[in-house]
Amino acid sequence: MSGSIRKIKTTDLELKDRLVAIKRVTKVTKGGRTFSFAAIVVVGNEDGIVGHGLGKSNEVTTAIAKGVEDAKKNLIRVPLHKGTIPHQQTAKYGGARVFMKPASSGTGVKAGGAMRAVLESVGIKDVLAKSKGSSNPHNLVKATFNALLELRDPKTIAKQRNVTLDKVFNG
Repeated sequence: MSGSIRKIKTTDLELKDRLVAIKRVTKVTKGGRTFSFAAIVVVGNEDGIVGHGLGKSNEVTTAIAKGVEDAKKNLIRVPLHKGTIPHQQTAKYGGARVFMKPASSGTGVKAGGAMRAVLESVGIKDVLAKSKGSSNPHNLVKATFNALLELRDPKTIAKQRNVTLDKVFNG
């Protein structure tokens, strides 16, 4: 993994939360069935900072609240370039594989389900994305985060290569 984990502090950040998936879990005991809920939540400021979390509880609202708190502990910074990602990227987590490609202005977020929630929370306006393999929302969110962590900023690449930004984009 080329990008290191970039942890962010939650102080003075305006984070919006999105519910990705909620699952009802049933435990059968001698006394009957006990229901609990697991919620996957993504939080982001729509300007390059995003995090994901999992909350479990006997009630939906507390599961979501716990998920939001967990997501705020796992924030990362993602490099953006003109409302899209700087370069094409693939990643996987478990059985889920994701593919993301930068798109021209006005394209919108062409992504499904769990990936869409993550990409919109980051603040990406134009991207072409495809999920392959498993459609499990847990693994899709984590695979999308792996892809976002591996993105590199054009300015950093230019500095590493000792060239101008124009050279990075035009070869």
